[in-house]
Amino acid sequence: MSETEATVEARRQMEICNACRYCEGYCAVFPAMTLRREFTTGDLTHLANLCHSCKGCYHSCQYAPPHPFGVNVPQTFATIRAESYAEYAWPAPMGRLFERNGTVVTLVAFLAVTLVLLLTMALQDPAILYTAQTGVGAFFRVIPYWLMVGLASLSFGYALLAMGMGALRYWRGTAPGAGQKPITVAPVAQAAFDILTLRNLGGGGHGCNDLDDSFAQKRRWLHHAMFYGFMLCFAATTTGAIYHHFLGWKSPHAFLSLPVQFGTWGGVLLCIGTAGLLWVKTVTDPGPVAKRLLGGEYAMLGLLFLVGITGLLLLVIRHTGAMGVTLAIHLGLVLALFLVMPYSKMVHGLYRGLALLRNAQEKRR
Repeated sequence: MSETEATVEARRQMEICNACRYCEGYCAVFPAMTLRREFTTGDLTHLANLCHSCKGCYHSCQYAPPHPFGVNVPQTFATIRAESYAEYAWPAPMGRLFERNGTVVTLVAFLAVTLVLLLTMALQDPAILYTAQTGVGAFFRVIPYWLMVGLASLSFGYALLAMGMGALRYWRGTAPGAGQKPITVAPVAQAAFDILTLRNLGGGGHGCNDLDDSFAQKRRWLHHAMFYGFMLCFAATTTGAIYHHFLGWKSPHAFLSLPVQFGTWGGVLLCIGTAGLLWVKTVTDPGPVAKRLLGGEYAMLGLLFLVGITGLLLLVIRHTGAMGVTLAIHLGLVLALFLVMPYSKMVHGLYRGLALLRNAQEKRR
């Protein structure tokens, strides 16, 4: 990764922290820091993505502002994380989208919803958007199956490719020579455990400083709700595809069917997680926060919330005349989510997972 003002500042702070060692047991970052005496930009990028921004180090640091040393690890690392997303984005020119991420996410969401509505009205009788559709294949009478699957497949496929290429560039950039070293089962299992339990969002075990210098587990549980809600929604789509292609059972499915149950509980958890995290961001102590990044974070959480809430609304009104417009809006928002995934805060989960894998490897060496 290129040298920036943020990496220069992070190197200064890490040298102070490495001499102090007060926060050594707070999270995964500080034990990883103590393995180093000098910090390359790759090392700093790795440590920044290993940081879960629990803010415990900021509230306990004797050198935090207003001390002249001005050590503010969560804020500095948040800036480096954002720079790493742009640095390793694929294709490389698309990294510029991170500069005004809030505007980009909002604009893409608006355009995607508009596109789906216009395509639906162009290919179908516009009146069908306002007419109740019931029975087998009701959704496909509003939006043709080929259009629904085509847009979703192309956008999601591109998102996977772009994120995969970005992850490969990140891995090579932060762990030079890693391609020559075998990745064994043990570090993969440890990284998977850390990802699935969000252990590092527990600070040193007593919680994070979500709002102020008091400890709480709010952000950890809200991240759990958002992550597992998203995965349940993905499971709903997957089982729905299996029902359609292999079992010949076409949507809309019964309420107690697997796709509907996965989607319902996934949507509920997704809405709870995103709404809760939006609330936490508005009331948290602004000291350790990188304020210029908030616009993109608010926009992404807002988009995820809208995807979840429109999915739940679609379940409630799917047998009424409002189903057509709601379906088009929901699919437009899903399309927007897929398009912005590689160029938004969504990539942080992928890079953080790789940082946890590298950390697990280092601990075993």
